[in-house]
Order: sequence, then structure tokens, then C-alpha cells
Amino acid sequence: MTVEIGSKAPDFELPASNGETVKLSDFRGKHVVLYFYPKDMTPGCTTEACDFRDKHESFAELNAVILGVSPDPLDRHAKFIEKYDLPFLLLADEEHKAAEAYGVWTLKKNFGKEYMGIERSTFIIDKEGTLVKEWRKVKVKGHVEEALEYIKENLS
Repeated sequence: MTVEIGSKAPDFELPASNGETVKLSDFRGKHVVLYFYPKDMTPGCTTEACDFRDKHESFAELNAVILGVSPDPLDRHAKFIEKYDLPFLLLADEEHKAAEAYGVWTLKKNFGKEYMGIERSTFIIDKEGTLVKEWRKVKVKGHVEEALEYIKENLS
């Protein structure tokens, strides 16, 4: 399943690092930066999370919240947040329902092995819950700045 720019972003309900269960629709009235990443504590995912951390205030000034989603369980998210002082929610998508709804649960190949996993992707959802921008197969370097610029130029 793939989501389309201009359509309603698929809602989901997932356990969050704050101990609550959150739905995407809980954030209506704010822009949402929904980013899917493969695994806590890995080099690329750590760099991306820290880049979002470092720009967190800039996103907040634009009425945007950051939500990170991976298949990792909440206890692993808690360690990731603590180790890197992450100021935004991480959501545990252990059954990859949200990842499937956004079309980012894909066949991956690594060192000759094939397996299913998260394709690093970011989605910008506007205040009304409409998907307005997506990046798939994200390269981490410079990506967070690109997402911030998009919101500044198109949604503020």
C-alpha cells in the first residue's frame, strides 16, 4: 500500500515512549514530521535522530512535531532516548502496521541476505492531516535541514 501526496495521511495507533498510546490524529492542528527508521542505536539512525534533536526547537517554532517510528520495542526506545537526549516521541511499530500503511515495510538486501525491514522515509503531514511531502530511501546527511526548509517554505 502506498500513500499519495494530497491524500489524508493514514491514521495509526502505536505505543509511544512517553508511556501513552498515540494516534496520528492526536496531532491535528500541528504539522507532523513522521519519520520511519530501521533500528535504534545503529549509526545512520543515531545520526538522523540526533539531527532531528538538534533542530527540534526550529521545528517547534514552525508548529511542527517530530515522531520517530521503528519496529523496536519501547524499552529499546527508552535507552535510545536516554543515551542521546532525544526530545521527541519514538513510537514502537513492532507489528509494522504503520510502516505497511505508509509503504515503507519493504524487502531489503544486505550482505547477500534478504529480509523485510523499514525503508528510511520521512513524511510531512499538514495541520489538517493531509500528506503534503514524502522522502523515501532517505540519505541521512542534510535530510533534516531539507525537511525543515520544506516546512518553512510551504507550511508556515
